[in-house]
Amino acid sequence: MSTKAYYPISEIGAGKVGFSKTRSIIEAAFYGNNVVKVNTLKEAYELAKNSPGTIVTDMKIKDGETFGLEKDSRVLLFNDGAVTGRYAAARRIKGEPGVDQTKLDKVVMDAVYETRWKTMYHAECFVGLDPEFMVKAHLLIPEGEENLLYNWMINFQYMSDEYVKMYKTSKPVGDGNEPDIYIFSDPQWAPHEAPDVDYSCLSDPLTLCYFDTNQNCAAILGMKYFGEHKKGTLTMAWALANRNGYASCHGGQKEYSLEGGQKFVASVYGLSGSGKSTLTHAKHGGKYDAFGGIKVLHDDAFIINTDTCASIALEPTYFDKTADYPTGCPDNEYLLSAQNCSATMDEDGKIQLVTEDIRNGNGRAIKSKLWSPNRVDKIDAPVNAIFWIMKDPTIPPVVKLKGAALASVMGATLATKTSTAERVAAGTDLNALRIVPYANPFRTYPLVNDYEKFKKLVEEKNVDCYIVNTGDFMGHKCQKEDTLGILETIVEGKAKFEQWGPFEDIEIMNDWSGKTGDFTPDLNDADYKAKLKNALETRVNAVKGFAEKKEGYDKLPDEALAALEKLVNAL
Repeated sequence: MSTKAYYPISEIGAGKVGFSKTRSIIEAAFYGNNVVKVNTLKEAYELAKNSPGTIVTDMKIKDGETFGLEKDSRVLLFNDGAVTGRYAAARRIKGEPGVDQTKLDKVVMDAVYETRWKTMYHAECFVGLDPEFMVKAHLLIPEGEENLLYNWMINFQYMSDEYVKMYKTSKPVGDGNEPDIYIFSDPQWAPHEAPDVDYSCLSDPLTLCYFDTNQNCAAILGMKYFGEHKKGTLTMAWALANRNGYASCHGGQKEYSLEGGQKFVASVYGLSGSGKSTLTHAKHGGKYDAFGGIKVLHDDAFIINTDTCASIALEPTYFDKTADYPTGCPDNEYLLSAQNCSATMDEDGKIQLVTEDIRNGNGRAIKSKLWSPNRVDKIDAPVNAIFWIMKDPTIPPVVKLKGAALASVMGATLATKTSTAERVAAGTDLNALRIVPYANPFRTYPLVNDYEKFKKLVEEKNVDCYIVNTGDFMGHKCQKEDTLGILETIVEGKAKFEQWGPFEDIEIMNDWSGKTGDFTPDLNDADYKAKLKNALETRVNAVKGFAEKKEGYDKLPDEALAALEKLVNAL
């Protein structure tokens, strides 16, 4: 099996794999006499359907039998309250400087104790969909949170007969020394005065996401939003993958089949709302169908083997913004569940979802794998190109990066704007650019680990690296047609890049299929030049900040800073 669930007596004890203090607190809770095991999706569905506050719509789940559900199963809607997005500020990572694990362990210890008065549900699933990489994850969550339980089981791979068999024959991850993932969650938790419990260790006074990723366990307290549970689970899987030679990817990947039997594998990286899902699932008008078409790995979470350059999806379904699919949209027939949306009665007296963001800014739905008939769980062909998606108005619609250090550090300083998928502190400027390394705000290990993985892909595996701007370029909107045309031009080997002005390590392409306007950067324009220099200096300062903050926990090699300073000096 891929991760370790059972231990010989000789392997149990302090200091051995799977037996940290934090893990011992969390895992023990799963064996309490107040714990009820939920073994099937049918069980989870019935629990969620009958949970107080659940809205059972009249929207039938398409081919529900293929997911282990009854034929007449319906899309369930559940709304969380005022919080409708992820809250990164609540995250505490064991091992990071400034994180008081002694105090945090006691917070979790007390939270576990308080759940003794509750019925707790235990569910299991697989993360990773190929025998090369499959890990088992466990979730413990209290009665009253049945929709979170159900959504977690349908978002990841439930324990179907097919995948159970696959798991039994799968490759042991980490030479068999990686334990199963255990996540303890109590959305009903709130701090209360208790002996020996000190809440000063929390970064947020009312919520906590505490990760001991080296021992594959986490506690999620006071957080109702499903996205915290989805990304919390992926956080653990990504950290596990990183330790075992994989590049952890928050992005999308697709394989193009070209004339002559050639393949082109493109990976795109961006935050929610950047366009990564749109680019990943784009069919390009069917122009590649004659050669075998397009295969989609996933649009959110996957890993790349840095030796073989093959890629593996981590989850089967999609967690999409419902606003992208208006009420009545044909794509809605593939919905499995919904969160933070409204509902209404149609002309036939049927309960329908209101998918537009009227209630709040981040209505979400879990969408079936069947929505994408060209889905695969693994792409064996090596990745050819990496695209950093940025909404930086100083960067043209596309540039090509030369040199592995520059390619990787540009990913480490990926600049974008905040999306409605995130809960942010009051007063945050949602239009301001911010740096999100590799478009992955869920990292729980030193940033240099990602830097070295992506550098290896470029330097040793000859993967090309680009930046695409899906926002505005100096007041001109980069249209969807532009970005898709850029991809097609590169994929088909028709791209003509040339040195961009004074930058020896950046090339620019001025013509592409479907170009909608003139996006030529004018380096003789003093205003533009100043804004570009400022954007590059922001990246320089970000790298310097990595070396200073958290006692240098995220410090990058000197070459990374040098690559950026070379660009600034060229101006």
